Amino acid sequence: MRPPVQAPLWLQVASAAGFVVLTSCAAATRPQQFRTFFLPPGPAPAPVEQGITDPPPLALSLYANEVPFTGSSLPYLPRPTDTEFLLKRANDRFANGKRAVQEGRVEDARREFNRAIEILMSAPEDGPDRLRVEQKLEQMVDAIYRIDADQLAPAESDDQISYDKRPLDEILDLTFPVDPSLRSKVREQIRATTSQLPLQESDAVVSYINFFTSERGRKILLAGLRRSGRYKPMIEKTLAAEGLPQELIFLAQAESGFLPHAVSSARCVGVWQFAKFRGQQYGLRVTPAMDLRMDPEEATRAAARHLHDLYNYLGDWYLAMAAYNCGPDCIDKAVQRTGYADFWTLRRLGVLPKETANYVPAILAMIIVSKNAKDYGLVEPDPDPALQYDTVEMESTTSLALAAEAVDSSVSELRELNPALLKSVAPAGYRLHIPKGTLERLQAALKVIPANRRESWRIHRVETGDTLASLARRYGTTPEAIRSANRDGLPEPDQFAAIPVAYPGERGAARRTVVRVQPPRSSAARMAAAKKTASKPVAAKKPAVRRPAVVAQKAPAKSAAHHPGA
Repeated sequence: MRPPVQAPLWLQVASAAGFVVLTSCAAATRPQQFRTFFLPPGPAPAPVEQGITDPPPLALSLYANEVPFTGSSLPYLPRPTDTEFLLKRANDRFANGKRAVQEGRVEDARREFNRAIEILMSAPEDGPDRLRVEQKLEQMVDAIYRIDADQLAPAESDDQISYDKRPLDEILDLTFPVDPSLRSKVREQIRATTSQLPLQESDAVVSYINFFTSERGRKILLAGLRRSGRYKPMIEKTLAAEGLPQELIFLAQAESGFLPHAVSSARCVGVWQFAKFRGQQYGLRVTPAMDLRMDPEEATRAAARHLHDLYNYLGDWYLAMAAYNCGPDCIDKAVQRTGYADFWTLRRLGVLPKETANYVPAILAMIIVSKNAKDYGLVEPDPDPALQYDTVEMESTTSLALAAEAVDSSVSELRELNPALLKSVAPAGYRLHIPKGTLERLQAALKVIPANRRESWRIHRVETGDTLASLARRYGTTPEAIRSANRDGLPEPDQFAAIPVAYPGERGAARRTVVRVQPPRSSAARMAAAKKTASKPVAAKKPAVRRPAVVAQKAPAKSAAHHPGA
């Protein structure tokens, strides 16, 4: 048997240290065999001559101090539930639909939206996450409804503005029966009710209390109370800043039911029902592009100043409220004819217009019933969420579609926040309301588009993989045009790029007027509409109340009149 070839000394040392040294300069005359360090050592080599000792043996327990791996250090990743899978599928379909809308593929968008709704509606009725699915369904239907109003509906719909009929137009001309049993009840409620505005019981007030507790009157009252939630914080703050009674908010409820597009038979419009000339006296401009009488915030400031002026002139809140309805000239003439500066006396003598004679009692009845709702068996509705928004003044005329895409919203939502706009653009100088927290995004987008192009150019948020060629195909333009609009290249992903083409369906003509009696559609109605669409494929002092016998001075001509007949 041939004895084993002895390995060179340097290789023995390297092996003992646990390293394999590879070299092309080895002096060995033939290749050396490699040994695996994880196997038990072989037979000990023969003693080395010349007094060199053997290397230390390899340890058999190289990993003795290691802790066995059990997998417990990894984070627990729960398996997604069936509901989460379902929501993801619906969200994917919805995202596909939005992209199809942006690319002008209307039928594909309808199909994707329809599929997204079907996926959500396929969830089991008795599933543990049914409420979550229903909430997602309502949110998605509302979003599709808005997109449909912006992009998918017939082109003529974008040229329409819907006005709502003033809720009390027909009521103020009517007389309602008086329930004698209510008289003592109302007196007790007035004594127990805290109100900055003086409350008074009379036959007229009791008759309207009787009406507002009837089925028809209850619907009108509760609908206004529900919608008041959108504007109540803003109105209360404005009234306090002017030192006015908080109960004056009920004038807005009587005037419009808090519908920004409410219009009266006298062509007064807005939440506070300003006539055109009176609104202009208080800074509510009317142009072909906008009517600030229909901006709830602007109109509330104007109404507060107007009511303050009326009270300072007439010295009595009931007379001031009456003058808000028919104008100070009307009240002035009635006082001069009779010598009485008392609303109830003027009403009894029949020198006030019938609507005005009923206007004050109706408002007082609203206040009394609302402050004593439980006594009348009324369950107050949950108020609509208060509108929250940021405001930015437009430097130049700007397309609403551009602003909507910049803030990842819809034109319909911007219209809802800006009911004063009559066109699909916000004119220069207009204070545009946008969803809360989106101001920086809009400002970033506007910096990309030249001021003189914000009415006619589009905006695009760059995504990974976008190229000049792909965007040109998507928006129907040329790579050279996009390159030129963006200073010779696209910005980084998630930044805005200018697209030198107009939004589909952009038009500058004013929308046609359509009178709508019913209030805006509910979420359920919008859900049905979307389904149908998809299947087509500061606190201030309370002012003192005084009642002079007569109004000595003459009211300035048209100083504070509200309605055109004043």
